[in-house]
Amino acid sequence: MSFGRLYARLTNNYCIVAQGPNENFYSVFEAELADRIPVVKSTIGGTSLIGSCTVGNSKGLLVSSTTTDQELQHLRNCLPESVKIQRVEERLSALGNVIACNDYVGLIHMDLDRETEEIAQDVLGIELFRTTINNEVLVGQYSVLTNRGGIVHAMTSKHEVDALSQMLQIPLAAGTINGGSDLLAAGVVVNDWAAFVGQDSTFAEMSVVEQICAAANRS
Repeated sequence: MSFGRLYARLTNNYCIVAQGPNENFYSVFEAELADRIPVVKSTIGGTSLIGSCTVGNSKGLLVSSTTTDQELQHLRNCLPESVKIQRVEERLSALGNVIACNDYVGLIHMDLDRETEEIAQDVLGIELFRTTINNEVLVGQYSVLTNRGGIVHAMTSKHEVDALSQMLQIPLAAGTINGGSDLLAAGVVVNDWAAFVGQDSTFAEMSVVEQICAAANRS
């Protein structure tokens, strides 16, 4: 399954999973996470693209402007009270593709609106850096970050990996997922202590994921 953050958003404080016909998809997350954090079913703008339309960490959650009032209220009712939630008007509406973050720092698309950057800094409580990854502007697609470490596009040079690692103050590795895909967000859902990877992922790819979290589960 090549699901990744397309259909889920996982932090150390909550997990949001796409509401849809695949009950098994939700059950995988519920079984592994529900005893530690809330696992919430939802849609964003009536779609299942939870990861693409949101970005979040333990402190906050940003959702795209397509999010309905009902969906917004549902999230506010179900997530921990400490989590700030805000709907964002942004031209680059797929927030999960243009922002990558952990609980302390993040990367953003070079053309992200300044107002969105300020909102993200406030709601997520992090420092943000405008950059590319291996010349790719969709930093949220080509990186996966936790507080313990991260993975970036497989073709990223050692010099760039080292520079990004110094910027973020976490260890980074270049890698792929789902049997060679550079679209990391399409194959990994991860926090500091749990990870879910696409079923086509190799053991070598899983070992890289394991470096940035406690465990990796094929889903």
